[in-house]
Amino acid sequence: MTREQRKTMKARRNEALVAQVEAVISEENLTQAAVSKLTSVNAARLNQWLKGTYTGDNGKIEQAVQRWLDSRDSEAELDGKLPADTDWVRTPSATSVMSALSFAQMAGSISVVYGGAGIGKTTAIRTYQKQAPNVWLVTATPTVARPGPILTRIAQSLNLRTTGAVHVIESNIIERVQGTRGLIVIDEAQHLCHRALDSIRAIHDATGVGICLSGNEIVYAQLTGGTRAIGFAQLFSRVSKRVRLSKPTDADINAILDAWRITDKDSRKFCLAIGKRPGALRGLSQTLRLATLFANNVGEPLTLQIIRDAWADLGGDL
Repeated sequence: MTREQRKTMKARRNEALVAQVEAVISEENLTQAAVSKLTSVNAARLNQWLKGTYTGDNGKIEQAVQRWLDSRDSEAELDGKLPADTDWVRTPSATSVMSALSFAQMAGSISVVYGGAGIGKTTAIRTYQKQAPNVWLVTATPTVARPGPILTRIAQSLNLRTTGAVHVIESNIIERVQGTRGLIVIDEAQHLCHRALDSIRAIHDATGVGICLSGNEIVYAQLTGGTRAIGFAQLFSRVSKRVRLSKPTDADINAILDAWRITDKDSRKFCLAIGKRPGALRGLSQTLRLATLFANNVGEPLTLQIIRDAWADLGGDL
């Protein structure tokens, strides 16, 4: 085979594969830039390959593209087998969270929701956000612990420009939320330093917008008790409603089991034990979803043994 023939073989592209990729792009409204990231194929090369002008080794591009398409098929197959999670369940704890959110928004005050992980705080917040107007959810992380970064993240949630000096971003936020009767929710608020929390308090003071701080026990520990720093005093004095959710109650767990239609006494007892473990309601829901998949695969009803198998498969032990 001559050098010219080898070059021609490399340049030949798989037309059927191109058509498949173009169909996915069209059906899912993807950009070539997005496909480039998903396939790890250079954007310029991908563009040339799609247009039929790439003269390099098409085979290497097509291997990467085929891997991407195969992984999509595998994910779709698994997603089709996994049962849909139950609709959001309004447990007593979730009701307490939503009550704190509603009060903060209607009264233009500050609420604090705090407690252990996996109890459903974030899920309740997201549900409330869907149901009420002018609710903006911001998730704090260690990298946004200071005033500038958290104000930038709040501005992003409000679809505001995030360039410029910090005081300009703050001014834009104040102007945007003024008179909206809205609610700014800061989830994972335990990551914020007192100056960042005080910046959020200042927005509340300037606008009357509702604020809810949600997170673990550290959130409230920073605001109250004998060790409370003087720097938190102004914020603490403005907290109108406090909701502590240390762990899910039996009523929370029973509401989840009712939603999943778990009626067997022994199964419910086992699930109650799962719901009181670290991870709480989140771990229980994941277990029941996987157990339902197991039951569907073998064509059997959901039994205690299948729930046990699912719990063990997720790495749980009792």
